[in-house]
Amino acid sequence: MDAVLFVGHGSKDAEGNEEIRQFVGAIAKELQGPMVETCFLEFEKPNIRQGIDECVAKGATQIAVVPITLFSAGHAKIHIPAAIDEAKLRHPSIKFNYGRPIGVHEQVLEILTSRLEGAGMTEETMLAQEQELQETAILVVGRGSSDADANSDLFKISRLFWEKLKVKWVETAFIGVTAPLLEEGMERCLKLGARKVIILPYFLFTGVLIKRMEGMLEIFEERYPEHQFSLADYFGFHPKLRQILIERAQEALQGAAKMNCDMCQYRIAAMEHIDHHHHHDDDHEHGHDHHDHHDHDHSHDHSHDHHDDSHAHVHAHEAHDHSHDHSHEDHGHKNDDGHEHPHDHAHDHHDDHEQPKQPASPKTASVST
Repeated sequence: MDAVLFVGHGSKDAEGNEEIRQFVGAIAKELQGPMVETCFLEFEKPNIRQGIDECVAKGATQIAVVPITLFSAGHAKIHIPAAIDEAKLRHPSIKFNYGRPIGVHEQVLEILTSRLEGAGMTEETMLAQEQELQETAILVVGRGSSDADANSDLFKISRLFWEKLKVKWVETAFIGVTAPLLEEGMERCLKLGARKVIILPYFLFTGVLIKRMEGMLEIFEERYPEHQFSLADYFGFHPKLRQILIERAQEALQGAAKMNCDMCQYRIAAMEHIDHHHHHDDDHEHGHDHHDHHDHDHSHDHSHDHHDDSHAHVHAHEAHDHSHDHSHEDHGHKNDDGHEHPHDHAHDHHDDHEQPKQPASPKTASVST
């Protein structure tokens, strides 16, 4: 029996976790066939180990593990594959296929356009308010990661969105972990001449950070009374998001996912140098011994088409120039959607981390210039 195990990040906010469950429930109805289960990386049960074991207990013989993550960073590159490796030892008769994160996807641009329309910027208003658009900036705000690869993907999304909309400014910022932070991004928009700024959250579901943005919006309105600010909706239950994840599940079930780290020799080497990602869950331990027990073939083909993930893989052992980043900058230490913590996986997207006090880097210039 086939099973699809969707892996959400998990949140301290119960509403966000419930949204993930409801979302996966809607996907299950459309997939029509395989068993569909939900698990979480942290803060919520079942964790990924429990999710896999539940699928096996219900009779699954093939499990497609599909991350509900926006970009490929530490969780998608290391932590989920590590959990799959452990599961292979516990369940040697089960076939595991690992799906892709959402990545840089054309339909994501359609989701962003839809959310922008919900904030009042429709095609009709853009035609009728040409002058106002010349003074409007869109600030795309992501979670933030210490994985440079994931951060660069958000800048690529912003640039593609600018090309699609042809508005004057589409800027990029992050709610934590890396620069430019949201306040820095907002100040840049205003210095460029924007009188109206629409904050466009690059988030899948609600949580602590979405609610933090709502509070920051009020601060901006008080601080800059001569300007206008609005906050668009996050991705949520958008039908295009369901379609993307259904595609990810189907290609994983067929063993056709074009990008994953499950078979990569660099990931295996990297695991020897990191703490195994304890997630505040008593039984969520990645205590496997990779150098003793890995019997799978490490013949990871990096020639796959990465229009979604834009990773240029170069297998040069001497140079070790592996821009799929299986060194992960995690080793000391760059995590999923991004925490920095030497030799301790304090993930970037604990929904309520402290924001770093760091100046904006000159390298984080506007993607629309």
